[in-house]
Amino acid sequence: MAKIFLVLLIIAAVVGAGWYFMSERTNGGCACIAPISENVSVKHIKYKNRYGLEIVGRLYTPRDLNKAEKYPALIVGAPYGGVKEQAPCVYANALASRGFVVLTFDQSFMGESGGVPRNVSSPDIFVENFSAAVDYLGTVPFVNREKIGVIGVCGSGGFALSAAQVDPRIRAVATASMYDMSVAARMGMTAEQIAQEKERLAAQRWVDFENGKPEYIPSFPEKPLDAVPADLTEPTAEWFRFYATKRGFHPSARGGFTTTSNMAMMNFDLLSHIDEISPRPILFIVGDRAHSKFFSEDAYKRARAPKELYVVQDAEHIDLYDRTDRIPFDKLEEFFKTQM
Repeated sequence: MAKIFLVLLIIAAVVGAGWYFMSERTNGGCACIAPISENVSVKHIKYKNRYGLEIVGRLYTPRDLNKAEKYPALIVGAPYGGVKEQAPCVYANALASRGFVVLTFDQSFMGESGGVPRNVSSPDIFVENFSAAVDYLGTVPFVNREKIGVIGVCGSGGFALSAAQVDPRIRAVATASMYDMSVAARMGMTAEQIAQEKERLAAQRWVDFENGKPEYIPSFPEKPLDAVPADLTEPTAEWFRFYATKRGFHPSARGGFTTTSNMAMMNFDLLSHIDEISPRPILFIVGDRAHSKFFSEDAYKRARAPKELYVVQDAEHIDLYDRTDRIPFDKLEEFFKTQM
């Protein structure tokens, strides 16, 4: 009887104290590309967006969290086609160590989140998922719902800014190596080429319907490569340096989306109302050698004050995914602690 009581006592203690997963030894229960700091705790979470799709994420908190206090919170969105175990875990780990509650998540149809078919891209839903993350954080007892900010890495930079355009609960936005995927969908094409691409994608919809599933052609291999193929040109070689090698490989992030997903992006303007984010602040972070630098520069010009374009020296696009010697965490901490 005494042994049974002891077992029940231990279980009660674990349940009562442990909404957290284990620490850095198990990387918060995930195959993250970076180890979890001993100063950070991680919780596996689930919630739904306004479409009823289940979103799976992780909540990073300081290990010495005082649940009686209210903490500023951040949402970190993954690069387009990436998952929370990649760049977001790097940001969340560093910023939770600096006193923030940080939520990372997989976009719908990606990673652990719900939605079928898999690997479908939807600009509307991807933007909505940032507001859904705000919904969740605003109900966490130790989060200050008046101090919720967003960080969008690569493609999530455009989605985060788009969410902030219509959701004033997002008090401040930072982007890193931003991509505007609605611009990228048409970039470099003439009017004639755009018309031809629409014809191609429209024809593919018939093929997908007849097959009962959309075509999905992944960009990266099933297992990480030891080296990037020598015949690849930039920026393809750069994507491979991260996603296709042990540096950033994850089996749920094989690159790209279903072929016809691009139709939605071609019909969407993510940053059409970027001026309406003001007077809330925006911080654009970009590498000096980033092939994507012009996206941040163009968005910076269109945005109204307060805004800042912060250039990281000796950094290419993917360096702001995971290189902790390049990502300006001091700048991010100062921005969100003073501007929210």
